Amino acid sequence: MPHQSYVFAQLLHLLPRYEFQRIVNKYQGDYRTKHFKCWDQLACMMFAHIRQENSLRDIDIALNAHASKLYHIGIQQCPRSTLADANERRDYRIYEEFAKALMQRARRHYAQTELAVEVDNAVYALDASTIDLTLSLFPWAKFRKTKGAIKLHAMLDLRGNIPAFLTITDGKVHDVKAAPPVPIEPEGIYVVDRAYIDFAWLRSIEQIGAFFVTRLKTSIKWIRVVSYPVDKLLGLRCDQEILLASKRLKKLYPGRLQRISFRDETQGRTLVFLTNSFMLSAETIAALYKARWEIELFFKWIKQNLRIKTFYGTSANAVKTQIWIAMIVYPLLAILKERYHLEQPLSKLLHFLEVNLFEQKPFISTFYTNACRTRHEQKVEDRQLKLFDL
Repeated sequence: MPHQSYVFAQLLHLLPRYEFQRIVNKYQGDYRTKHFKCWDQLACMMFAHIRQENSLRDIDIALNAHASKLYHIGIQQCPRSTLADANERRDYRIYEEFAKALMQRARRHYAQTELAVEVDNAVYALDASTIDLTLSLFPWAKFRKTKGAIKLHAMLDLRGNIPAFLTITDGKVHDVKAAPPVPIEPEGIYVVDRAYIDFAWLRSIEQIGAFFVTRLKTSIKWIRVVSYPVDKLLGLRCDQEILLASKRLKKLYPGRLQRISFRDETQGRTLVFLTNSFMLSAETIAALYKARWEIELFFKWIKQNLRIKTFYGTSANAVKTQIWIAMIVYPLLAILKERYHLEQPLSKLLHFLEVNLFEQKPFISTFYTNACRTRHEQKVEDRQLKLFDL
């Protein structure tokens, strides 16, 4: 019987190590390091995320239990003090840049995925989520007088629900203040909630040739220009072209906007949408805003399935390192799911990895039971497992 690598080794083999090392060299991450290098740190932290370990001590105990296998996996065993020191001192930007590179690769895998909404444009959802921190342990993360927090800002590509933009800020930074660095592409549709209503920023989206969909604040005054008939059976109440009434806002956004009112009977409330797109139907605009819920599910998923609410270090660098390595695990799972046509949700794939990390068996068989194997899956298993071209 031929030798079979450990599942964890096969998982690490999927990562483009040449690209990772290029980034490490850029930030001199391995400078004067003989043993526990950035790759070892990445592997240990990925292990911690997959296994949902609670502390550095738990990571140490779990890895020591498999000490004889670590050499074959290609990583160095280390005491928890070494891992703690690496998280504190090594530049988190190494893992940030690598995570963003993987996100771009994942987006390419999902580029042809059909959206739930029938539009030809790329659709993005933008939002932010607060991660609470104990102020006494994280004094650098001041949020309120007695509370600490950081904020994770993300723009999700709804073809595959992969982040196209991600940044970490202080908890005090308002959502819209983190919006200007977001890359805007012509013809793209950007779906945001009311926290992002800054007409100077919305105007910049229009000037690039892109579109936005948001909810209209009740405090914003407007003037109706024209009304169009709507199908009330679809929940629509009105479809209007409007102008902003305020002189200050009109100076920021002088053009016409589309105002759409939609009655959501399931929640018993009326939603009013605002967009600069006049080509899409009112029902499509309502469906686009409904699709924004995917980014809420994204934040919920990473908080429940990856270790980004409990941290192994207290410095800003350690916290950001842990979050960015979580965002390396997420797109890697997404690529696996699409590349091998896996039907299981990402949480199930993560659980399969957790259970089988130190098993010696074909990687793809980890995700299949004997009852659901097909001839195609067997062929996939026999192929050399490479996601990234060298």
